[in-house]
Amino acid sequence: MERKTDHDSHKWKAAFLFLVLSVLLIALDQWTKFLAVTHLEGKPTWPLIPGVFEFSYTVNYGAAFGILQNRQLLFYITTPVILAAVFYLYLQVPAGRRYLPMKWVGVFLFSGAAGNLVDRAARGYVVDFLYFRLIDFPVFNVADCYVTVATAALFVLILFVYKEDELGFFKVWERKKQ
Repeated sequence: MERKTDHDSHKWKAAFLFLVLSVLLIALDQWTKFLAVTHLEGKPTWPLIPGVFEFSYTVNYGAAFGILQNRQLLFYITTPVILAAVFYLYLQVPAGRRYLPMKWVGVFLFSGAAGNLVDRAARGYVVDFLYFRLIDFPVFNVADCYVTVATAALFVLILFVYKEDELGFFKVWERKKQ
């Protein structure tokens, strides 16, 4: 049986690792946005793979794919709640290799949401600059990639990797019986 201090020590280590990884990913996102502002703002689209993938500076006052335009107050209220929920759930994920993919999902979801919140707080909008011209996909950024990949991974993990009894930590509304 795990002692209380071992459990507490694990939680502190997990929280520290989560925050360090998140800060690194947010810094990478912000650095790419800085580069986009510095090198792309006010300039024509720069094709990386002509007709397929381009760097194209744009600003987004909404959420993913431009929905909820000019609803900044909504984002300022909901994003911190989402960040707190992701962090809390991350701490509930059991230790061990089996759950490492789930831990990474939490880090990437948090980092993506936080990266775009940093933009909203600092600029009043989110900087987007990645554009798949081939499929005319909405312009996006690195933080959006974090959230999209993490969400897809979460669905795969829930549907195909973990059994229902391995996901009990998601049931935060149920009291643990001791």
